[in-house]
Amino acid sequence: MADWDLSVTVEELGSEAPALSISVTSDLHIGGVILKLVEKTQIQRDWSDHALWWEQKQQWLLRTSWTLEKCEIHADASLVFMPQHKPLRLGLPNGATVRLRACFSGPVFRTVLGICRILNIRHPEELSLLRPLEEKKKKKERDALDEVYDLTEVPLTSVSQACLYNGMPAHFADSPQTEAVYRMLSVPQPAPTPELISKQYRAASVVDKAHINSRWLDSSRSLLQQGVQENDRLWLRFKYSTFYNLEPLYDAVRLAQLYEQARWAVLLEDVDCTEEEMMLFGALQYHISKRSLSEPQTVTSNAAMDDLETALLSLEVKMDGDSNTANDMLDNMAAPELSDYLKIFRPKRLTLKGYKQYWFKFQDTGISYFKSKEESVGEPIQQIHLKGCEVAPDVNVAGQKFLIRLLIPAPEGMTEVYLRCENEEQYAHWMAACRLASTGRSLADSSFQSEIQSIRSFLAMQKTHGNSSVPAADDAINPHSLVSPRYQKKYKAKQLTQRILEAYQNVAQLSWNDALLRFLQIWQALPDFGLSYVVVRFKGSRKDEVLGIAPNRLIRIDLGVGDVVRTWRYNNMRQWNVNWDIRQVAIEFDGNVNIAFSCVTADCKIVHEFIGGYIFMSTRTKEQGDALNQELFHKLTGGHEAL
Repeated sequence: MADWDLSVTVEELGSEAPALSISVTSDLHIGGVILKLVEKTQIQRDWSDHALWWEQKQQWLLRTSWTLEKCEIHADASLVFMPQHKPLRLGLPNGATVRLRACFSGPVFRTVLGICRILNIRHPEELSLLRPLEEKKKKKERDALDEVYDLTEVPLTSVSQACLYNGMPAHFADSPQTEAVYRMLSVPQPAPTPELISKQYRAASVVDKAHINSRWLDSSRSLLQQGVQENDRLWLRFKYSTFYNLEPLYDAVRLAQLYEQARWAVLLEDVDCTEEEMMLFGALQYHISKRSLSEPQTVTSNAAMDDLETALLSLEVKMDGDSNTANDMLDNMAAPELSDYLKIFRPKRLTLKGYKQYWFKFQDTGISYFKSKEESVGEPIQQIHLKGCEVAPDVNVAGQKFLIRLLIPAPEGMTEVYLRCENEEQYAHWMAACRLASTGRSLADSSFQSEIQSIRSFLAMQKTHGNSSVPAADDAINPHSLVSPRYQKKYKAKQLTQRILEAYQNVAQLSWNDALLRFLQIWQALPDFGLSYVVVRFKGSRKDEVLGIAPNRLIRIDLGVGDVVRTWRYNNMRQWNVNWDIRQVAIEFDGNVNIAFSCVTADCKIVHEFIGGYIFMSTRTKEQGDALNQELFHKLTGGHEAL
């Protein structure tokens, strides 16, 4: 074959240096091109991290055994020889910025795995990268104000679990500077000032929230393919709201960053919560801040013994569980019964009818109600099937208001029903039963009692101690740093301090880790938790609507009113497809239910990735441990890139 000249720019020679011209043939493989380049530069260094980037096609040439002819590279190709790992600035959930070396050549999913290895965050599949929102400050001012923690010297490793030294990963124990970085990562930041909260971007509507979701990077393509350059700034955030196996012993960084993301979601009103819940969030923030100053959060140097004790305890629990006899298991299989007088209300337009009392009976995953207990042996007035419905609390402990709001799927849309309970104990049982039934589980499910206990503890934390003395106000407490701007405007500082300290009495005995976990637990119990919004146009419709993507369901929301129109659960999904030519998503559910829509505010790849990602998260099991099936994730989320 005839020789021809190929022009390649070598980054190491500087931006002003001319491109190198090397003589090649079409049957020369990519590895041979790299070898010729290295020889021509005459620079003695480690070139193992370098690869060729094809500028016109916006793609990496990583298959070194492929020939130039197979890659369809001709003399007019513009190639760049550059490192695959480059510095990147990452904005973390706690507001800090770290600078580290990230992979620019592999899919973003693999890049996030590498970042999480450096930062010591387990289950990196829950996180991803997105472009930051435009800030009002000028770029020069922003760069000057941002303190950047430099981790570019940390060696890149393929080991998923870092070796611990003095309770922290070995690469953070090298110097006082890196130890300070680890403390910044693993300990929550002090409460932000009211001025800082007011400067942050707050989504004013569902549409604004939908625009934020359009900023997620495509996890199937590389950073460079998506226009990200060296030293650019991106955000690292938890994308999928299913946090698997949170263990304070191993997840110090993961827990702290997740708490920070939850805290900002509450302070910036990304999720709606009641006034009582906001005061409880404020009390927990205050408690966590106090604890983080008084409790050193580093594991003792005897961490190996802690690991051994944990392993032995886990083994003991497994052996205890296996020792159950068949008779014990059969005895436990009898489903608990739930029946009581409750009040029901069905809101309808132009009606003033209030709550009516009936005798309610819980059976499998549905509720039946009768005129009285005596008539419960006959036919019920109505049966309500709860599988696939939305269950939301409407509680005010001080006002003795215990409502369960049900949104039940119906052919014409969603039917709204309210159940009113008389007291906390009744509410805890019925709320737990409704939550389980909405996911298709009955009262016989093993998690029923733990769900009741979780609701009881949540209610206990909202109680105010009217007769007991409220602790004296701490000079260090700034209540406007602990609540969202809405409550900053509504109450004076003295009133807020009183309310927060009242709630603080219920959490003052919690340890640092328990307080973090409780904050996350209450956040996850909020009705709007985990919803990612996208503005879409459904097939056959003439108006834009909102699609809410949750960890276990899709929600159709009326854009004008904000009401939930319909809910579809993933466990009823048969298949979903994307027509990449017309950018339309089509989904088929059980019962011959088919929906199709095109995306208005985001690329349909983002919706496809959310759905596939949540289905992947549901496949994780304890048997897998920390092993990650990257191939399955790519198949479920990759779209046409996965083919």
